[in-house]
Amino acid sequence: MGALLLALIVWRFFLSGGDEAALLTAEVGRGDIEQTVEATGTLEPKELISVGAQVSGRIETLNVEIGQTVRKGELIAQIDAQTQTNTLRTARAELANMQAQRLAQQASLTRAELAFRRQQALVPGEATSMADFEAAEADLKSARAQLTVTDTQIQQARVAVNTAEVNLGYTQIVAPMDGVVVAVVTKQGQTVNANQSAPTIVILAQLDIMEIKAEISEADVIKVEPGLPVYFTILGDPERRYEAKLSQVEPAPESIVNEVDSSSTSSSSSSSAIYYNALFEVPNTDGKLRALMTAQVSIVLASKKDVLTIPSAALGAKGKDGRYAVRVMDADGRIATRQVQIGLNNNVSAEVIAGLKQGEKVIVGEASATTRSSSSGGPMGPPPF
Repeated sequence: MGALLLALIVWRFFLSGGDEAALLTAEVGRGDIEQTVEATGTLEPKELISVGAQVSGRIETLNVEIGQTVRKGELIAQIDAQTQTNTLRTARAELANMQAQRLAQQASLTRAELAFRRQQALVPGEATSMADFEAAEADLKSARAQLTVTDTQIQQARVAVNTAEVNLGYTQIVAPMDGVVVAVVTKQGQTVNANQSAPTIVILAQLDIMEIKAEISEADVIKVEPGLPVYFTILGDPERRYEAKLSQVEPAPESIVNEVDSSSTSSSSSSSAIYYNALFEVPNTDGKLRALMTAQVSIVLASKKDVLTIPSAALGAKGKDGRYAVRVMDADGRIATRQVQIGLNNNVSAEVIAGLKQGEKVIVGEASATTRSSSSGGPMGPPPF
């Protein structure tokens, strides 16, 4: 009975482990560290244009389809041009009429000039009456004035012809730039009405360069600035990292449009999160990046290569001199507290500038016996008797 009691005491106090805490340690190592601002972004084509119609009519032919690459000036669609053609013919006929009238008026002006010269030559010899002379002079002035009016009407007619020619040209919808057709909004045979709004026929995009709009919170936006390195991944290919440089941080959030449009928005928006767009571009030579994809963006505020690092969890209180208290365990298990100078700290890893050497062990926390037993497969049972 005494041997049984002794065995139970030995198991209870030396083998079961109890609930006393065990120290978790990490080794001081070397590696790279960076401090970043994380954001979610949206991919958009650098150039995105809605190609619309400036005249009304039925779309007779549509020469493109989604995904097709087009060149600048290439015909995209043809709108029924009968109305515009008739308008142009009418304008040209009116111009021809004005020009014919000018010829007749020019002849009248020549006749009036000759009559006036005859009357002018007869006045010194009193071979004509003053009434006839004044009548000839009035006819000359009237002919000149009428010719001036006709010249003005000819200019107006030419403008009308030019406008009709431009409107006729609008019936041919051409590509304003090189790009890819990303959407076909209006189908062949459909009638468009340009009098109410500019109807969109297709949407063109240049996909060789993509622009990323990353939403930066108001807490982080003061930390970022143009020129910082930035990289991102997409959901479909998380292993590939695209790198670029931050080009712009917009001075106001997109919600400012609502603030201007409606004063009532201010009361509701004050309780919502505010985000600012950070913009940058990246080449898309292989075409894997597509419009409106989601990007997981990291803006690098600072980075160090091949430096001593420890887990941030090992840092204790920060002293007045800027150093941190760190508990260090030596090879014999003895624990001592050191004051360590820290550089970059991204709350996961911290750069060690002074106070520690590579290979030393720092204490990062404590684990109870329950945690240890669960990680090793369960607690040790009592010895069999």
